[in-house]
Amino acid sequence: MTRPSIPTAQDARESLREHIHTKATQARLIRGGYLDLPRIMLLLEDRTVVRYPVGIRFDPQPLAPGEFACLEPLGSLPADGYCLFIHPTFELAVDLLPLLIAYYIPSINYGDVVSHEDAELFGATLLGIEQETYYATLCAAADSLSHDPSPCTHHTVRPTP
Repeated sequence: MTRPSIPTAQDARESLREHIHTKATQARLIRGGYLDLPRIMLLLEDRTVVRYPVGIRFDPQPLAPGEFACLEPLGSLPADGYCLFIHPTFELAVDLLPLLIAYYIPSINYGDVVSHEDAELFGATLLGIEQETYYATLCAAADSLSHDPSPCTHHTVRPTP
């Protein structure tokens, strides 16, 4: 008799990525394949897509230099919700804001188990663009705030307490 195989950490990562891709695809298709700023703001209220409450605030105070946004928990439990702080430079960038916001949805849903690659996969899939194009756009947004010529490393997710 053969013993069932025990899932590996790699199996778990692949399963999470498949789930993230599926959720983003479903969310995009349900919304007609197009998510502008008003639609992504409504999406943030849909608990089948975004598991926990999140508010948006244009405030540079909690951001590190060159950071376009950061996600801060509002309490000790995910159900307490989150605040997504976005650099005020982007407040009127209505075409860019859906990309910046989408990047943080996996972190709201799954916490610190998601990687930046997972966030990029979700955002690109949700918005129906190539992952490399999505990544390059995020980097350009972050780099527009920084005088540091090093590669894009400015979008971060802060761990929940």
